[in-house]
Amino acid sequence: MANGWSVIIGLVIIIGMSVAAWVFSPKGENQVLWRSSLILAFVSCYLMWAITFLAQLNPLIEPRRSDIREEFIHH
Repeated sequence: MANGWSVIIGLVIIIGMSVAAWVFSPKGENQVLWRSSLILAFVSCYLMWAITFLAQLNPLIEPRRSDIREEFIHH
């Protein structure tokens, strides 16, 4: 499951969890605090995961073998 669809599926799950937090937050004077805290936590965790996941899909630094002779390296 190491492809770009994981990010989309994760986003759909986070949207579902955010809607559930909006609908099922306890009623009362702290309802806005509950809603905003839960949704902000969900979105923050998703962003950290998505950034880390996408950085590993296309790394900037490519590993290189050091045990190959110079004449066999293709540039």
